[in-house]
Amino acid sequence: MNLKDDNRIVLTLDAGGTNFVFSAIRGGEEIVKPITLPAEATNLIDVLQRIIQGFEEVKSSLKEDPVAISFAFPGPAEYPLGIIGDLENLPYFRGGIALGSMLEEKFGLPVYINNDGDLFAYGEAIGGLLPEINARLEAGGTNKRYKNLFGATFGTGFGGGIVTNNELFTGDNSAQGEINRIRNKVYPFYSVEESVTIRGVMKSYSRDARIDEVICPTPQSIFDIGMGLVEGNREAAKKAYNKLAIAAGDALANAITLIDGIIVLGGGLSGAWPLFLQNMVNEMNKRFELPNGKYLDRLEIKVYNLENDKGLEKFVKGETREIKVPFSDKTITYDPVKRIGVGITRLGTSKATSIGAYAFALNELDKGK
Repeated sequence: MNLKDDNRIVLTLDAGGTNFVFSAIRGGEEIVKPITLPAEATNLIDVLQRIIQGFEEVKSSLKEDPVAISFAFPGPAEYPLGIIGDLENLPYFRGGIALGSMLEEKFGLPVYINNDGDLFAYGEAIGGLLPEINARLEAGGTNKRYKNLFGATFGTGFGGGIVTNNELFTGDNSAQGEINRIRNKVYPFYSVEESVTIRGVMKSYSRDARIDEVICPTPQSIFDIGMGLVEGNREAAKKAYNKLAIAAGDALANAITLIDGIIVLGGGLSGAWPLFLQNMVNEMNKRFELPNGKYLDRLEIKVYNLENDKGLEKFVKGETREIKVPFSDKTITYDPVKRIGVGITRLGTSKATSIGAYAFALNELDKGK
C-alpha cells in the first residue's frame, strides 16, 4: 500500500479522555492544522455535539471533499458497527452509543472506528517499523521478510493490535489483541496492565522508595532517576521499570507464541526503553524447566532487541545454510534461525495511529465495504 501517492482525504480524530483532536490526512500526511476540543462535558449530548463540531470545522477548512471518516476510540465497543460501549474515561457512553451511524448520517460519509492499539499497529505495519526491518533485511542480502506484526502500547493502558499481510486482524467480538487481560507474572492475582502502565510504574516506585503516591514523580522523572540523570532513589526507579519489563516480557511472549512476527512498542512509556527493553527481551528468551531436569526454550523463536546495534546486526545477518536434496545433485540454501525482533515506534504513537486510521479507511473503500 503506497499511501503517499493517494490523493483521497480522510477525516481523523484522536479521542483521549482529556481532549479530542481532529485532523485530515491525504497521502499519509496531515493537511490541516489539528483542531483541539475538550473531551470533558456535562452530558452525552454535549460530547456528541462536540465530536460533530470538530469534524465540521476540519471539513470546512478543506478545498476538496473527504471520502471517509476514520479514527480510534476507546473500547469496549462493537467497532464494525460503530457502537461504543461503557467507557471509563467518558462516562456518558453507557449502554451502547451508535457513534458511527450518527456520523454517517450527519456527514454522508463511510465511518470507520477502531481501537487505538489496532490502528497503532496498522500504522507501524504500513509505514513504520515493519517496512524498515524488511528494507534492512533486503539490504543485508537475505531473502527473509516479515509480514506479521504485533503492536503494543505502554501508557495509561496496555493495548495491542495484530497485522498480517497488510491486513488488520479483527476478532469476532471486536476483542482482538487485548493483551491487557493476560495474567501478571509479577503480581499473579492482577492483570498485566497493573504493571505495564503509568500507574504501575508510579505505584512500584512509591512502594520501593517508601514515599506516598501523592508525591510520586512522573514516569519520565522516574526514568531520569533510573538513568542517573537526576537525583532520586535510583534503585527504586530501576526496580519499577524492571517489574514492567518482566510483566510485559511474559505477556508478549504469550502473545507472540500465537502470532510469530515483529513486535513494535509505542505509548508514553515506550520512550523509557533504554531502562527496560533489554530486560524485557531477556524475559522473553528465558527457558522452562522440564520434569527431567533439562530445559526448554520459552519460545520456539529467538527474540532480538532491535534498538541494540549488535542485536540488530545479528537479527539481520541470520545464518546461511546449504543442504543437499536427498537422491539428487541439487542443493537448497536457507536461513535456519527462527527469530523475531522488538523495536520502538518509528512514526511516533499518535502519528502511527493516524496513519493506521487513514490506511484502514482506504483499504476498506478499495474493498467496497
